[in-house]
Amino acid sequence: MTVTHHVRVHRSDENLAREDQLAWKIAEVAADPVEVEQPVVDMIVNRIIDNASVAAASLTRAPINAARAQAFSHPVSTGGAGATVFGAALDHRTSPEWAAWANGVAVRELDYHDTFLAAEYSHPGDNIPPILAVAQHVGSDGRALVRAIATGYEIQMDLVRAICLHRHKIDHVAHLGPSAAAGIGTLLGLDVETIHQAVGQALHTTTATRQSRKGEISTWKAHAPAFAGKMAVEAVDRAMRGQTSPAPIYEGEDGVIAWMLDGKDAAYEVPLPASGEAKRAILDSYTKEHSAEYQAQAWIDLARKLGTENPALRDPANVEAIVLHTSHHTHYVIGSGANDPQKYDPTASRETLDHSIPYIFAVALQDGGWHHVDSYTPERAGRADTVALWHKVTTAEDAEWTRRYHSEAPDVKAFGGRVEFRLTDGTTVVDEIAVADAHPLGARPFARENYIAKFRLLAEPVLEPAEIERFLELVQRLPELTAAEVGELSIIVKPGLLEGADAPKGLF
Repeated sequence: MTVTHHVRVHRSDENLAREDQLAWKIAEVAADPVEVEQPVVDMIVNRIIDNASVAAASLTRAPINAARAQAFSHPVSTGGAGATVFGAALDHRTSPEWAAWANGVAVRELDYHDTFLAAEYSHPGDNIPPILAVAQHVGSDGRALVRAIATGYEIQMDLVRAICLHRHKIDHVAHLGPSAAAGIGTLLGLDVETIHQAVGQALHTTTATRQSRKGEISTWKAHAPAFAGKMAVEAVDRAMRGQTSPAPIYEGEDGVIAWMLDGKDAAYEVPLPASGEAKRAILDSYTKEHSAEYQAQAWIDLARKLGTENPALRDPANVEAIVLHTSHHTHYVIGSGANDPQKYDPTASRETLDHSIPYIFAVALQDGGWHHVDSYTPERAGRADTVALWHKVTTAEDAEWTRRYHSEAPDVKAFGGRVEFRLTDGTTVVDEIAVADAHPLGARPFARENYIAKFRLLAEPVLEPAEIERFLELVQRLPELTAAEVGELSIIVKPGLLEGADAPKGLF
């Protein structure tokens, strides 16, 4: 059974017992030696494949080149074997916190891996790079890695279910720092006290504003979760050395809730697994078929369907206006309700365009699909007929779609909406979609073969065929892997591919 914990701000003179603090409750879940159920194991394998897919597709992009160069500017830490970095040879290692950094950037760069949306937003696959890096460094086997990743997903997703960050303009990686620290605690078999200190330190160091996802979105968008993973590794190291962290970090009168979230009168109901209860949260998350913000997934599927069925909708001369009636989040974060002129700018960055539903809908409508590279090129964004159509697209919040977005009932929760085309001949076209085709309740739910197909598609330009097969064979034996085999859970690029990559010189 799940236990719901009532979390509120406490004055210092109330002396909230350590055992009653949320960070301690999180640590108790992490320290619980419960086994991982087979469906969860299978999904963890899927998500490691998914992360490797999107990392492969981004290996030569500038942010990844910079992060990888930073990582390899640091020697392997003492006390372990170090960790692999996506793209590099398996024996070319760096310290685990810098591997978490480089691999975290590679996984997030294209905004193309898994998601979970509730009170807050998240990409829980961001837990995997720091946990895997530590596993490789210390020599953990596949079974230990599975248990650790299950914890990372469970903690982040349970926090996401209960505590909204974006309402207060706090970036969602504030839930990732604690979850990654908890997952590493599980991996290492640490006691509750040590994990508690690491969770508090990780939260304290990873709470930042969400300007990284507003206006002209910068390359930091991919670095933010990598930074949280790196901080989680360092927080665990400090806690293992007996160092303590601010407490109560959530509930204190000068803590996160009181001054960064809902304030001194706030209260949250946070669900966590009871002692002995299996960690199943990962099964409620979902991945992306398309390289774009998750709220765009269903809209891409609807747009490609409508454009294929009615090609006249692709011509801006036939269209007076397109209105997407959707949830509060979609309207205000990636829609016209954000009031970001950059969302309609053909010269905007890729990071901005993948958070512009007017742009995404227009391109998917015209092209009948979506491509992780071609759909974002300056030439594609600047095409005159696309710009004309794009500027006819607006969003509007619809109370019913907002209600469905926030519903906890799986068969009610929705991330799409209703589109209305007003055509120049006076007619209208109306259609709607609730969830993406790849969603568990969608038209074509993703299964193992889809994850493998995604990996092959994205990896084929940068990996040799034998390397693709080596990785797929290895990862699908995850629970049985020896420590040495866990050390091989990475991908190696084709010879010479990274030698020509621009690796800018920095301080290190």
